[in-house]
Amino acid sequence: MNSSNVLSDQSHRMLQIGIGLFVFSGLEGFAIPRLASPPLGRSVHTLSALQGVMALTLGLFWPRLHLGAHAARIAFWTYNYSSFATLIPFMLAAVWGAGNTTIPLAAGESRGNTLQETTIKVIQYSAAPPFFISMALILWGLRTKDEER
Repeated sequence: MNSSNVLSDQSHRMLQIGIGLFVFSGLEGFAIPRLASPPLGRSVHTLSALQGVMALTLGLFWPRLHLGAHAARIAFWTYNYSSFATLIPFMLAAVWGAGNTTIPLAAGESRGNTLQETTIKVIQYSAAPPFFISMALILWGLRTKDEER
């Protein structure tokens, strides 16, 4: 599969992910009062909406990236991993009423047991390296204008 087809398929998938995140954000908003930590639930609501906007934006310009098929796959998967590895720990923290050791500003006094806090920390910290890899590849893919190709 050539890089143009890969980028086109990934673009479509990013748009689907973006809308899916909007739907999740809307549905999760109804659950906020019932979560163990409603402030964390509100953070999940906001974060998933922001990630939806980011996924839609990336999906719209993804076909314009000047990347080979392999680099496009790396950028796509590292971005999506990073996005969900950021959102999932917030969701777990909201459900568990945990997260104070890793996300204290959002969690406030909500502190879980050692396993919960460690799970949140491991997943959350694993999100940063893939994010920077994806952003570096995306920035590299935007190095030329369409007219220059």
